[in-house]
Amino acid sequence: MNTKPWKTTVLASLVIAMTVAAAPANASGNGHHRGRSADVYDYARVLSAQPNFRYVTVTTPVRECWDDVEYYTTDRRPPGVGGSTLFGAVVGGVIGHQFGSGRGNDAATAVGSILGAAIGNNAAVRANANYRPSEYSRPVKRCETRYESREEQRIDSYRVVYSYNGRKYATDMPYDPGKRLRIRVDIQPAA
Repeated sequence: MNTKPWKTTVLASLVIAMTVAAAPANASGNGHHRGRSADVYDYARVLSAQPNFRYVTVTTPVRECWDDVEYYTTDRRPPGVGGSTLFGAVVGGVIGHQFGSGRGNDAATAVGSILGAAIGNNAAVRANANYRPSEYSRPVKRCETRYESREEQRIDSYRVVYSYNGRKYATDMPYDPGKRLRIRVDIQPAA
């Protein structure tokens, strides 16, 4: 007769019995989980919630624009000045070429051209003595950005006073909880 299946059945039954017996011990309602009490929640009545304020400086850019007038001048050459200057340079160069010889001839030609151009230019400008540069104006839009600073009052937190089981408590919270406040009740045995 083979006794091995009987041992396997007894061993399996023993493991199942231990598992079933351990489950109620772990799920007991004593409220302890690894040395900590179970979290219990309730609601307390809020008596007041007063905001705590802080002041901050807010800087904002303000762009201001306005219409302005810009003046500018256009200086156009009087008619004939360019031609008179060129003609004077050619005539002065020919006259200067008549004086000197060799290398001096080239220098006399250059000096004659420069003097002739200056004389031709002055003659043309004098001929147009009433000439003046043209002045114009045009509208332009100008803008400037400046910064304005102001103090603003902001809610930093709420000082909440609440009542639970006939006792008053106070705490600071980041929001107004309303009429009820959810609280965690810590129940532990007295030592």
